[in-house]
Amino acid sequence: MARNGTAGEIISRVIDDIKPESIYFSEQDGHRGAIMVVEVSDASAIPSIAEPWFLNFEANCEFRIAMTPDDLMRANLAKLAEKWSDVHVV
Repeated sequence: MARNGTAGEIISRVIDDIKPESIYFSEQDGHRGAIMVVEVSDASAIPSIAEPWFLNFEANCEFRIAMTPDDLMRANLAKLAEKWSDVHVV
């Protein structure tokens, strides 16, 4: 697609459809890559994010969960620590 000039058009269509908060193109493990920040409110949205990359570019997609400080505070780490206090790290 890079050789025939269609890569840019397809990438633009995918970005317009997914509407990431931000996207950066880079190298990953010696291959073309991208890092995209997307708000995913429901796991069922993951195929609509990944499939355009799979179908058009045979891409390898990985997802990382990220939290805001408020999200982390709602996790109640103190309660989790109490729940698992009987487990000792070796």
